[in-house]
Amino acid sequence: MSQRRAPSGAHPSTRIASITARKGEPRHRSIRGLLLDMDGVLYHGDAPLPGALEFLQRIAGLPHVFVTNNPRRTPEEVAARLAAMGLPRPEPSLILTSAIATAERLALEKPGFSWFAIGEGGLEAELSRLGERDPEAADFVVVGEGPGIDFERLTLAINLVLQRGARLVVTNPDTSVDDTHDGRHRVLPGGGALVAPIAVACGVEPLVIGKPEPALFEMACRRLGLAPAHCVMIGDRPDTDIAGALRLGMRAALVRTGRFRPDEDWPEALPRPQWDLPDLPGLLHALEPLLPTSDQRPPDPR
Repeated sequence: MSQRRAPSGAHPSTRIASITARKGEPRHRSIRGLLLDMDGVLYHGDAPLPGALEFLQRIAGLPHVFVTNNPRRTPEEVAARLAAMGLPRPEPSLILTSAIATAERLALEKPGFSWFAIGEGGLEAELSRLGERDPEAADFVVVGEGPGIDFERLTLAINLVLQRGARLVVTNPDTSVDDTHDGRHRVLPGGGALVAPIAVACGVEPLVIGKPEPALFEMACRRLGLAPAHCVMIGDRPDTDIAGALRLGMRAALVRTGRFRPDEDWPEALPRPQWDLPDLPGLLHALEPLLPTSDQRPPDPR
């Protein structure tokens, strides 16, 4: 990415934002609601990122929802994890995971659906809330993330699809995700990688739920009671957070504190966000004029 010097007296992070706002976009319209990704935006591993606490304190009075492609934890577990890092503990109802979106999407397609899942407890908890586990004749084979995939479970999943006609579903398309173990960064297989053996063996394309597909974004907007055009998505991945939000007509802001780093060129095939900043302090500086003051109520979304 080409860089140019920020105007004298500007926050140093504005030099990126100043060259990525697209012409004709309603970038300066006030913000009525926020969608916030978490890993790579608010924290890495078990440590909050610089400026995360200040950012969350500033937007506390603005309608917002936390959205994540990670299906492994329940909203209650996610809220407790944020609190353990010293960040404000959100209401679980403000946390939307790809597991929640998957369960609600399948319930719309087939109320009282049966399922067989490969993934951790957060996924099974959400599927159990709206459906019934049935490894013998499941309507859906659902693949999430985390331990649990082995030869026997792969065989069961493949035969449910081929012999029972189960539909193959994946909570999110990420081929890899970042993780921290014993203080060291590592890369884990994501939902897109874990569903691949079943998709290849069966010769089918899975139904994809998480970002950049619309389900998670649309559900978040419904919880806020706002149209996508009135919201801003804040994320760290151009291919999921940014591309999916822009596709729905939402404004988007990228912080380069996750997988996509400050020195990387923007992928040519992907649309650019309205804001592109190195970190949350820089983003807060850029968004400040569009945020309501402490004595203002959020604008009427109509």
